[in-house]
Amino acid sequence: MINKANFKLSIVIPCYNEKNTIEIILKRIIQNLNNYKFLNYEILIVDDCSTDGTIQILKQLDNDNKIVTHFHDKNLGKGAAIHTALKHLTGEIVIIQDADLEYDPSDYHKLLTPFFEANADIVYGSRFLGGGKYSRVHFFWHYLANKILTFICNLFTNLNLTDMETGYKAFKSSALKSISLKEKSFSFEPEVTIKLAKKKFKFFEVPVAYNGRSYDEGKKIGLKDAFIALKTIILYSLTG
Repeated sequence: MINKANFKLSIVIPCYNEKNTIEIILKRIIQNLNNYKFLNYEILIVDDCSTDGTIQILKQLDNDNKIVTHFHDKNLGKGAAIHTALKHLTGEIVIIQDADLEYDPSDYHKLLTPFFEANADIVYGSRFLGGGKYSRVHFFWHYLANKILTFICNLFTNLNLTDMETGYKAFKSSALKSISLKEKSFSFEPEVTIKLAKKKFKFFEVPVAYNGRSYDEGKKIGLKDAFIALKTIILYSLTG
């Protein structure tokens, strides 16, 4: 079991064209870490070849050596950004934090509690579990696609997750590093779930707030990604 008093937290931020939100999310992360006295941490930002000015903002960040930024020369995808971060992180627990404002860092304490109290290996922040502070209502077809993909993933893994596609995932770094990740896009989500489930790690879910963006506000994932995720579920369920 991880000791709450002296563990180190790694926060991984895959980032692509988020000039309007990257500084805001960083301020919120640091504010909430300080509020909950999670003082031993590192923030690893991986810019996935942004073209909107995000890179210039990241290069001008005034940090205290707790923020480390890596840059991709080509746009490779969210999964690829996480692969890069995994090579450098040093914390015992890893939280994946999107660079937009859809997920609220004030929920970090919810994500972390099962590691301290129940010896969790993986904790997913569910948008559908109930009990979060709020959840923005829109995009029925995204909701339906998420539910279908979660249901199919549960069939193959024998888990009872409510939100496999959540952008808020936390892991013991030892668990995450024990598997070989290949998917470079949003298909990272089903791949990591299936591969960790096959190794019999302990999954937990906690309710989190969700302020989903519209496409006009910069949302990137689309229904085509649902079909890629379905293919990924079948592929890794059958082949490992």
